[in-house]
Amino acid sequence: MELKYGCNPHQSYASAEALDAANSPLELLNGKPSMINFLDALNAWQLVHELRKALDLPAATSFKHVSPAGAAVAVPLDDELAAMYEVAGQELTPAATAYVRARNADPKSSFGDFAALSDPVDVDTATFMKGVVCDGIIAPDFDPQALEILKSKKKGAFTVMKANPDFKPGEREEREVFGMKLVQTRNNFDITLATLENVVCGKLTDEARRDLVLGQVAIKYTQSNSVGYALGGQMIGIGAGQQSRVDCTKLAGSKADVWHLRRHPRIMNLKFKSSVKRQERINWRIRLIEGHVTAQEQVILDEILEEKTTELTLEEKAEWVAKLDGVALASDAFIPFRDNIDHAQRHGVKFICHPGGAVRDEDVKAACEEYGIAMAYTGVRLFHH
Repeated sequence: MELKYGCNPHQSYASAEALDAANSPLELLNGKPSMINFLDALNAWQLVHELRKALDLPAATSFKHVSPAGAAVAVPLDDELAAMYEVAGQELTPAATAYVRARNADPKSSFGDFAALSDPVDVDTATFMKGVVCDGIIAPDFDPQALEILKSKKKGAFTVMKANPDFKPGEREEREVFGMKLVQTRNNFDITLATLENVVCGKLTDEARRDLVLGQVAIKYTQSNSVGYALGGQMIGIGAGQQSRVDCTKLAGSKADVWHLRRHPRIMNLKFKSSVKRQERINWRIRLIEGHVTAQEQVILDEILEEKTTELTLEEKAEWVAKLDGVALASDAFIPFRDNIDHAQRHGVKFICHPGGAVRDEDVKAACEEYGIAMAYTGVRLFHH
């Protein structure tokens, strides 16, 4: 099929076609996707499809630029999270819950995302999606009413793809880069709870095992190097595409801190005027968390709030972040130095999984024991490019 354009609008010719016309991985139901939309859809579908099989729970992800901004499974929301995600009082099906969680891992990054659901899209999920800025969705099926809701987005241009759950890709995959054809065996490694059997220090809770599996599946489809933080059945911070692993750990940790600080009472209790849209509210909350609000920004903020406020102080942030606990960290390759552990523990990490096999494994293990962190070796690297 002809696509909207390639990775950029000036790359005017772009197309996509199944290698086997009789066995396509998806069907386009609405819209005209770009090359990036297609790449997001194909990677996002694989993520949620694998996550559904691994944990037997409805799964969702929110993709941007061929990496997940968030991913989650259908763990019910408590009242605090429902309020934080602005869905308090709403009836949410498991599919809708999974996407609400995935979208709210990093809602600033999820602006204009491509969504994927492991289960059929129902009216609740479509209704929530109608109110957020999203480029498209891929799922195995759609309730007829939900499909009509989605088709109405973006003046009818919203991309809707129906995935084929029975599609089986070939054992090898190839791509062309600058006149060269590159071929490799597909990464067909199945991540399951059994992947975490080699626990080398501490003990893993059932919730930690779920979150570590979630983290591994998410980073399997994240541009490497990558590190992911998970809590309560959702990713809360993903560090993608960094050349240094400790930079991944820091980036993912800072995102986890922002996620947690969105629950700070001063942030939760902000009273925006009724004219302020959802994404504006999200952006301002995060802006007050990140700090260094300029004088001009403060003037704008004062105008859109019912009650004036100021950014969180360093002391307020440090006190609140110290309460973050029970976080699970998954790394796509071995952790080479203990500095990753030193940084991770600052963001509430209590459980870690990575392949193991580094020269300094014992140093990393000793650091985990020092901080009371349980660690498992998976024995498998999950680089993705």
